[in-house]
Amino acid sequence: MSTLYPIFSIFLSLTLYVVSSDSASWCPQHFVPQTNPQFEQKTDRFWGFEEKSNSWVEVELPFDLVSCINDNCTKLGSIDPMTKKTEEHIEGEFGVSEQRESLKNKDGDGGAVEKNSDVVLPLRKRVSLIKMSETSIWVTGESGSIYERFWNGVQWVIAPHDLPLSAGHAISVLIVSRTILALSEVGTLYQMQLSENSQPIWVEFTPTPNHSTSKETEQNSATQLKSGVISNDGKSVYFCTRDGFLLELDGVEPPRWVNHGKPPGANVAAIADAATTRPEVVFTISSIGDLYEYDRSSKPSWKKHIWREGSPQDTSLVPLMGCTLLGLTGAHSISIFLLTKGGNLVERRLHQRKWKWIIQGSPKNHHLTSITPVSQEELNEKSYSLFLTTASGTVFEYRTSKHSGTTQENQILENWVNHMHPPHAKVARGIAGVQFQVGRIIFPLDDGRLAELHLPGVGGESSGPTPQVNTRRKASLKYVWSILDAPETEGWNAEYCAEERGPWNCILGIKDEPNDAESSRLTARRGKGSKAQLNYFSVSALVSNPAKSFEEFRIPDNWINMNFHLRVMHGGRSFFLITDGGLTFEYLNTENVWLWLRHEHSTVMKGALGNYNGSLFLVDEHGSLLMRERSSNELAWINCTAMRKGRQVIGGPPWDGMPGKPLKVTPEDALFFVSKNGRLLQFTVALRKFKWKDCRYPPNTKVASIVDQEVFRENIVFVIGRNGRLYQYNKVTELWHEHYQSQHLVLSRLPGTAMRPSSLSLTGSLFMLSEDGGLVEYHWNSMDGWNWVEHGTPYKTVTFVGSPGPCFGGNHLFLIGSDGKVYIRYLDDTTWKWKNCGFPHIQNMVVEDQRQVGAKPGKEEICIDEVFAANSEEIEEKLNDINKDCDPKVASTRPIPFAEDSVILKLRDGRLAEIRRIEDKHWVWSRTIGTPTSLCIAGYWTALAS
Repeated sequence: MSTLYPIFSIFLSLTLYVVSSDSASWCPQHFVPQTNPQFEQKTDRFWGFEEKSNSWVEVELPFDLVSCINDNCTKLGSIDPMTKKTEEHIEGEFGVSEQRESLKNKDGDGGAVEKNSDVVLPLRKRVSLIKMSETSIWVTGESGSIYERFWNGVQWVIAPHDLPLSAGHAISVLIVSRTILALSEVGTLYQMQLSENSQPIWVEFTPTPNHSTSKETEQNSATQLKSGVISNDGKSVYFCTRDGFLLELDGVEPPRWVNHGKPPGANVAAIADAATTRPEVVFTISSIGDLYEYDRSSKPSWKKHIWREGSPQDTSLVPLMGCTLLGLTGAHSISIFLLTKGGNLVERRLHQRKWKWIIQGSPKNHHLTSITPVSQEELNEKSYSLFLTTASGTVFEYRTSKHSGTTQENQILENWVNHMHPPHAKVARGIAGVQFQVGRIIFPLDDGRLAELHLPGVGGESSGPTPQVNTRRKASLKYVWSILDAPETEGWNAEYCAEERGPWNCILGIKDEPNDAESSRLTARRGKGSKAQLNYFSVSALVSNPAKSFEEFRIPDNWINMNFHLRVMHGGRSFFLITDGGLTFEYLNTENVWLWLRHEHSTVMKGALGNYNGSLFLVDEHGSLLMRERSSNELAWINCTAMRKGRQVIGGPPWDGMPGKPLKVTPEDALFFVSKNGRLLQFTVALRKFKWKDCRYPPNTKVASIVDQEVFRENIVFVIGRNGRLYQYNKVTELWHEHYQSQHLVLSRLPGTAMRPSSLSLTGSLFMLSEDGGLVEYHWNSMDGWNWVEHGTPYKTVTFVGSPGPCFGGNHLFLIGSDGKVYIRYLDDTTWKWKNCGFPHIQNMVVEDQRQVGAKPGKEEICIDEVFAANSEEIEEKLNDINKDCDPKVASTRPIPFAEDSVILKLRDGRLAEIRRIEDKHWVWSRTIGTPTSLCIAGYWTALAS
């Protein structure tokens, strides 16, 4: 999407149009040429078409706009890099919603208006679907993962089958002769085998072609494959190689590879049909869009299907799989349906031994991008059907009469049936669906989920394979849509298998379901109308409110320091403190001695925004993101904002992973930050391949803070908008979604925290504060989906200040009250309760009421360690006599989990305090920590980092 607008802004602002006659109907019609066009630059990214590589490439600025006629070139103007001032103005003026809604509301088929019908979706290059059996659908997702949607006899379960990490991303799965094959993005083929312990594993399956049809097609030992198609009889697989050859795998045990070469002067970019017309005939499409026929039994083997000269439309074909129908116009007729690059459906028909091209066109104002063939048994006796996906995510059914002869061309407008798309979702562009059963077709959605288009009463999320029905479908019977959750979008809560999520327990039907305690808890508090909270809203479905489009949120001066004052580096051994004055200190345990280590930098620091693999990320007073890391034997500073496309930031993820869960380094690892102007920024850190990416912001609002990054859901970043509402960003699909939220519930803009009882369970909650200082929970479980719970406060006179968290074990959450005390919200069996832990002051602990809310008098629980009490009482008396600056109440600064049983908090006098867990459920104050800048007297060791 992002590449289309810069291209349009160039051509349209200069009133230069380059369109073919085929694509003219697809291009937006509501642009009106200006009499005095002015080029208004709204981006610093532009693309130019390179004829040599036949692709679009990004140009470097400044870039001259040149017009050449008969080798006489004239400079029309130039595009210069945008200044910071101009960029900030554009960012404030234009957002995601404006770009996505700039083309909208065209009249579709039958007068129905489809909102945003002409917004072109991005191309999901790794997505594919294949039917393995009546109970199994295999899917490759945009993230390169492989999973199986399996019917175990009772319910649908998900079984992951990912390739090894070293193999990279998967792009397709194939099955031939009961052997499952997977193709990776780098062109390597893998075969699924059973290991010694009967577990499925992927083994590299190298192509070894043993003969060639041409001397020029000698293959290298490492053949890279581009795509594959199973033959019509299911006994062999045809592959396109990266260098344009046609390769056949004819049998697996033993493997027999045959290299069929490529057309003279052309290549094989895609296979249009694999042995449907005759077992030895394969139709291919070249990269420039020509159709070729390969017949190994004829001389020559390759034949080109040529359009007659003077064709009124662009006839270049899209390199995609087509659909072949036999007997459409007679007993021995053959029709191959293909798509042109202009988005039209064309037919290559063989009738009475003569080939003929027929242009079937496309629905008005729609651009076709893929064909999904279906069994013709489900249609009525008078017509055949094809299902086609458009560039804007809509599905059309093309109906053509049987034995229609030449009258078919006169019935095109009546043959297009618009099935639209599921509510609040679009079908993925350019990806063919798969027919699961008669009357049931599964399509991949643009947001990573799946959708089933099925007849009423047949199909859906809870419906397994149904007995085949031989009755013909009535032409008037309309299809309906059902949404199917998928692991590709963990934020949409696909149900994995329990334990290790391996394939065997999936087959047994074990899923991530709440236990008895969880079920009791949910049943007790579910309110009327909670079902409505299961809905999600994609950005294209939201209603814009221009009056509140970019509601300003004033960031307090101490915003960064309050929320990112402390950061853990190594659990239990080291954490960082950013002082109010901008100094950076590390509290380090070395040889059982605790000392403060100072990390000097020329600029004043504001906060520590994250750490990754031993590197700390900090933000200075200018908003620059700086990385502190060890280089050889020395510590170094790296300015990440100074890198290409770097931005100034004000916030980052509140936590660095799940407490107690080891970090798993992957090639996709990245940290997310919030820019000064409210954009979500992704900074890739894996393998030191540093790269910035602008993820923009949700519609109608900018980002205030990050609630969670991939602790609650892999690949999902939850954020709070400046309008006080909850949103999520999927880093795989690059889409924003808004979660349902009642109008009266306005969230605080402070960061939140995620709580999960186990890394193996998807059940859990997001905890945030409401605007009035109450605790709010957004809970999910596989039985009820999402539900909002308002916990409020322990006392009417107390509100919560600062970010909620940390949380432990899925049942203990720390909060700081406006009275300077620490409160714990914990789950006791099936009931949420409050616990008041006060602050680390002995006299206060004795005098103040420390009993649990609702407990009887005389059963107080003091959150104080005996050793700490013995050592602190005498010290506090001296401190009170000597120094009146000591204030042991807890500050609103966000605390941090120092270990699996320890929390570090900041006191109002500048000291730090540690509260520890004993006996798994009791929390006690264990020590106070003097800091280099605290006004309250305390001893500490300090040193300077080298």
